Amino acid sequence: MTSMEKNALRENTPRPDGQIPLRSCLLCGVGGQGTVLASRLIAAAAMNKGLAAETAETIGMAQRGGSVVSHVRIGCDIPSPMIPTGGADILLGFEPGEAAACLSYLKPGGTIIVSRQEITPITAALGASGYRGEDCLSYLKARVPDCHVLDGEEICRTCGSPKVLNVALVGALCASGAMDLSLEEARQALKQRLKPGLLEMNLKALDLGAQAVDFPQR
Repeated sequence: MTSMEKNALRENTPRPDGQIPLRSCLLCGVGGQGTVLASRLIAAAAMNKGLAAETAETIGMAQRGGSVVSHVRIGCDIPSPMIPTGGADILLGFEPGEAAACLSYLKPGGTIIVSRQEITPITAALGASGYRGEDCLSYLKARVPDCHVLDGEEICRTCGSPKVLNVALVGALCASGAMDLSLEEARQALKQRLKPGLLEMNLKALDLGAQAVDFPQR
């Protein structure tokens, strides 16, 4: 990324009894989609159950339209807030092309949840290169057996706001079981972080995201 800004946030709680496996989630989208808020919600849900959580971001050159990648790691003995290549248990793709660009972070046997709606990247908009989100989705499905596509646009339409995609993806993440977080823990994090006037539609988006994708029993 050009003009990359790294902003690491370390959020820890007392270690619970027993060893909790390290879980890592990479979130990738473009500026304005709420990627960073989603990472904070995941971290807050983990801390509410007594786990340590660390997050970090890499932000592209544009606040809106530039690439944003958030790293979330929860559990005990977190070696670094940054997820290494091949270290993510789950990849949350807010946009197909961004998910394809970050595929190298996913570990073998990992899970992808990606929103179907495409956003033309700045490089394609300025140049003559073509971009089709469906091609990126096909690329992801061909390489990752556990790849799930979410109709984020339909969920946003149902909830009455284009700004709830991030919460819908968090709901799908909880349903996947990949981060060992429950929907109820995510609900509590939403109640702690959001203003009352925004809560109802976001709780609805959380539930719709969880229902939108079928996951095999873990």
